[in-house]
This record gives sequence, structure tokens and C-alpha cells, in this order.
Amino acid sequence: MKTSKPLFKDFSEVSSKQWKQLIQYDLKGADYNETLIWQSNEGISVKPFYHSDEFESFPDVSNTEASNWKICQTIYVANVEKSNEKAVDALERGAESIKFILPSEDITIKDLLVNINLMDTIIYFDCLFLSSEFVHQFNFIPSKKNIYIQTDIIGNLAKSGNWFKNLNDDHKTFETIVSDTNSFSINLSLYQNAGATMVQQLAYSLAHANEYLNHFDALLSEESKKCFEIVLNVSVGTNYFFEIAKLRALRILWSTLASEYGFNTECQIVATPTKHNKTLYDYNTNMLRTTTECMSAVLGGANTICNLAYDAIYHKDNEFGERIARNQLLILKHESYFDKVDNPSDGAYYIESLTEQLSEKALTLFKDIEANGGFLHQLKEGIIQKKLKESAAKEQEQFNNGQLVLLGTNKHPNKQDRMKDEMELYPFVKTNPVKTLIEPIIEKRLAESVEQQRLNDE
Repeated sequence: MKTSKPLFKDFSEVSSKQWKQLIQYDLKGADYNETLIWQSNEGISVKPFYHSDEFESFPDVSNTEASNWKICQTIYVANVEKSNEKAVDALERGAESIKFILPSEDITIKDLLVNINLMDTIIYFDCLFLSSEFVHQFNFIPSKKNIYIQTDIIGNLAKSGNWFKNLNDDHKTFETIVSDTNSFSINLSLYQNAGATMVQQLAYSLAHANEYLNHFDALLSEESKKCFEIVLNVSVGTNYFFEIAKLRALRILWSTLASEYGFNTECQIVATPTKHNKTLYDYNTNMLRTTTECMSAVLGGANTICNLAYDAIYHKDNEFGERIARNQLLILKHESYFDKVDNPSDGAYYIESLTEQLSEKALTLFKDIEANGGFLHQLKEGIIQKKLKESAAKEQEQFNNGQLVLLGTNKHPNKQDRMKDEMELYPFVKTNPVKTLIEPIIEKRLAESVEQQRLNDE
């Protein structure tokens, strides 16, 4: 019986220095750094190639299970009966998880969950209100292992500029909810949709979470901390490899922070494509954007992915848009085999390098926030808002001068495209003259100014 001979031992190893020398020779005098290395908005120098000898040691194998990611259907609950019907239909058509957005506590949960298998279906409840009494509705469920009640009082403050009631009342109610559910959630999407860099998204999320961990550290038992669950709601953009690395870095950073307090180091990541780069004109390109964004989410290790309909920014919820969005995920899972490998990004030198750099830069910024009063203090002082405006303005300038391209909007636009009669929703930033405790963080799409001008010209 013949034994196979390792072929690659016949070739001598080539160092990164040798590769660089060969590339410089091929450039015929052009500067290597200026020609092939580019700078990201995160301050990371992206090289043309990565090599194993650039690592002192190879990173540990990650514990993500990409083979178990869930297809999620998001449903805004305006009517309990219709929302239940939509959820049951979505599950029959391939969805594996449901995220209910609840606008008020006047909703009967028992009716909302009729005919849904709660043992096999993960359900997220995104509450846009604060009520400890509301949580008692879930007592009829024997096992709540697949139930996640999401409330984020700091996230509400950052987005609206106000507490639900006031600081003390919000924290007392939040304590009751957390003691009942042994979990809480954090809305990272707000920072991404407001124009934050990935380093800012990670650092602000970590500082945001630290406010909660610091508050509950003395209130929860050691046993409760060990089985505590956190849901991180993340938005994903089209910077493909960076977004993969961002989600990987998020897990590392959460694990590092949680271990300091003795909390469970695992987390649930729920990913959704960002609205920041979505466009009103040439709207079909939104499907291309959401496809790559969902791919990044899978490869980055998200537990659950809620796709964004291509027409979400200008149409009300509709069966066609939701079906297309769900089918994109079904194709990724069942036809593109994005559920066959648990940790597909492990060992890719480029992604490993990005993960390490994003983690280190985010940790540095997090430490700076903590050294200067913490996240809540910097929100109240307007420091976080100021930094976000600066990064958003830089990105907007890149879009305006064509350096950042949105196909069909600032490059190759279809001049014959007409959208004025298609809009069912107002797709631009709304001004609401309400007195707020702090300056709210405003989500804004890159294409808004261009689109408003085009609408005026129709």
C-alpha cells in the first residue's frame, strides 16, 4: 500500500520580505506604500498581502458556530392577530426565528404566540417602552430558553435624548426586568447608522455595556452572572472583510469585559444590514448590498440574521419585499452552503489581522472613555455625539467627492428614474422639536442630500 507524500515539502518557504521584494520589482519604480497600501477610516493600513510570519503566534480557534445561524423575520406589531399570522406564515416559508418589535405594552403576548413552536423557535421581543409588569405576561411559557426580551434604557437615551421617565425610575424598572429575565440587550446599530467608524462602534458598545455590568455587578448573584445572557443588536455594512472582523472582534471584546465582572462570556449577536448606505433611487442595488452584508454577518459569526427589505426605507412593510429578503437568506443557507462550517474565517491572515487591530483600537478608545467619566457622562456632555458627527462628516465628504461609491446614486445614476410617486414612508431625517435631556444621536443615510435634490427636480 502506497502512502501519500506531502507535496508542499518539496517547495521552500517564501518569507513576507521576499514577497515584498518581488512586488517592488514588478512595480517598476512605483512606491510600494503609496501604490498598494490604503488607509481605512479606522486608521488601519491595509496591505496587498498578509503572511504567517507577521504573527507571533496563531490566534486561538474561535468558538462560533456559523453552521447554526438562524434566519429571522422582523415583524412590527401594529395588530396582534395579523402579526401572529405573519409570523406563522414566515416560519412555514423558511424563517427560523422571529423578532417582534413592540410599540406599546398593550399587547397580549399569549395571542401573539399562538401556533408558534416555542421549543424550536427563537423569539426576540424588541420593546420600545419600559414596563416591568409587561414581563409577567411571559410566565405562561414553561421554558423561556428561546425567549429574549430586549430593553435598552441607555440605548433609548442615546437615540431619543430622554430617559423613558427619569434616570432613577428607569434604572429601578430595568433592575426588575433584568432580575426576571436574567438578560439585557444593547443596540449597537444606532452608532453604525449614525456614521460611526467600526472602532467607535465597538468601543461605544463596550462602554455602553460596561455601564450595565458595573450597575448589576453587586446586585446579581455569582450564579446569575454565570448564566446571564446578553443580546447585541448589530448593523452590518458593505466593507466585506472589515465587517467580518468587526463581529469577531465584538465577541472577543465582550468576552474580555464580561470575564472581568464574572459574567457569562458568551453573547447572542443579532445582525441586520445597515440603512446607512441604502438608496431610494436604483433601489434594486439594495439587494446586492444586503446580500454581501448578510454574508459578512454569517462569516463573522452572528447567531441570528434579520435581513432588510430592499424597499424598507420608502415602502411600508409588504409581502413581496419581505419574501425577497427572506429568500436571500434561504439561498445563502440552502444553496450557497453558508451553514456548513462553524468558524470559516479562522486562519485567514487578513481577517485575523483586522480582528486583532480593530480589537486593540477599540479597547484603547474604551479605556479612554472610562478614564474620562464613562459612557453616560460623555453622552451627557455631548462628547460621543461630537465624535460621531466628525466621523459621519468625513464619510459624507468621501461620498460627496466620489471616493465612497453608491452605485446608481453618486456613480452611474439612471436619470430617468422617478421615485416621487413610490414613497409610502418619509426616507429622510425627520426634525422633531422636542425638548431633550441630551442631544440625541441621529441616524442618517449617506444619499439623503442627493436624493432630495433629485426628488425636487422630478
